[in-house]
Amino acid sequence: MKIALLSYSTKPRGGVVHTLALAEALAALGEDVTVWTLGRGGDSGFFRPVDPAVRLRIVPFPDGPADETVGARILRSIDTLRGAFTPRLYDIVHAQDCISANAVGRCVRTVHHIDHFTTPALAACHERAIVDPYAHICVSAAVGDELSDGWDIKATIIPNGVAYDRFATTDPAARAAWRTRLGRYVLAVGGIEPRKGSLDLLDAYALVRAEHPDVRLVIAGGETLFDYRDYRARWERRAAELGVEPVMLGPVPDDELPALVAAAGAFAFPSLKEGFGLAAMEALAAGVPLVVRELPVLREVFGPTARFAGTPQGLARELADALMDDDPARTAAGQELAARHTWSEAARQHAAFYRSLGTS
Repeated sequence: MKIALLSYSTKPRGGVVHTLALAEALAALGEDVTVWTLGRGGDSGFFRPVDPAVRLRIVPFPDGPADETVGARILRSIDTLRGAFTPRLYDIVHAQDCISANAVGRCVRTVHHIDHFTTPALAACHERAIVDPYAHICVSAAVGDELSDGWDIKATIIPNGVAYDRFATTDPAARAAWRTRLGRYVLAVGGIEPRKGSLDLLDAYALVRAEHPDVRLVIAGGETLFDYRDYRARWERRAAELGVEPVMLGPVPDDELPALVAAAGAFAFPSLKEGFGLAAMEALAAGVPLVVRELPVLREVFGPTARFAGTPQGLARELADALMDDDPARTAAGQELAARHTWSEAARQHAAFYRSLGTS
């Protein structure tokens, strides 16, 4: 099969990580795979090297005017990708997000999570990206249920894989270097944004710090299409009110991320909305105690391997317990769970699904 996988960015967001790992695993099965995306800000390559068995098509996407709104940037993204892509060259066109699904027309769509937009143009884009594709995949049953309940769409459930060995076997010297630099820390990955529950995490950290004054809160990542400046300003004002100073690393080089995760005393994942929780699964692979938001999807994916909480106070209690974690059975169960989620199995299920659609 000639397969096109389409994403919207070259940066290390969850859907982009998924797209590249799936593409490489499909290519390892002998499939002919091309990844299409937009090269924002002059990017001509992805955030990490990609197996040369996967073809890459990175469409230049120059910066817009200084006053360009998020909605206008998204619509321009759709038009740019649509103008460069030729669907008839592929047996399977598989969009991984709202932008690429709007750009390519008839396609398979993975719905990683359901967004909710108030701007009419973005709400319409989101709706088209759900209803127009002729086949759907979700990475968890909880999101599949949302599609069924909201749109009467039956999705095939194919969970994410995880790069288990990459996170489970990090270099001790690299882990020690992060600990020397940062001390004891709680780590969150994904930047400061509403969906990530960042304000709740800040309040929880202030409570943890009262009990463990040596513990730092470290935030890695943060690339997004959306404008969260107002939310970030609220975060900064709240941090000042609480008298705490989180460490903002920004995007971390891909080869340094596993050791950063493995060196953490606990991994915080307080998202208000998720489709699977790939970063949290990577933390389990690294043997790091995991605290997540009480959400059906995260109960489904992580079960007894994680600690759950629904409020800042609850998150603080669970993080404090995780920092004192002496439960090797839970750690082992988490690593076993992560090890079962392989990209090779995800690719095998994708290839079978593609063929079930009548493609030869």
